[in-house]
Amino acid sequence: MSEYLNRITLVGRAGQEPEVRYFESGAVKASISVAVRPPYKSETPLWFDLTAWGATAEVIANYVKKGTQIAVLGEFSFDRWTDKNSGTMRSKPVVTVQKIELLSSPRSEDKSSLEDKQTANIANANF
Repeated sequence: MSEYLNRITLVGRAGQEPEVRYFESGAVKASISVAVRPPYKSETPLWFDLTAWGATAEVIANYVKKGTQIAVLGEFSFDRWTDKNSGTMRSKPVVTVQKIELLSSPRSEDKSSLEDKQTANIANANF
């Protein structure tokens, strides 16, 4: 067994349309944020920034829309950069997605559309 473990599991709804970038090397990256509702509905949702690469990024790009409920398994890390204006070091937490499952479609879509997406999810994500 490994001495260290860095895994995070989240279930929530996409907060916006995915931002997808295609690179000259052929790599693809998808970025999105997800809102996770605390157990008590009166509490403010927690927001997580997600990044995915490769086939998982393609699934996000093709099937995740604002409002889609998803479950993700990923690795927690920090993006670090130097602020251009102040020169200070900045950071933000980010989850690198390793697996994704579509749990529901955006609220405006029908169930048959969701079933097609879940089938595509399994076929394209290389679980």
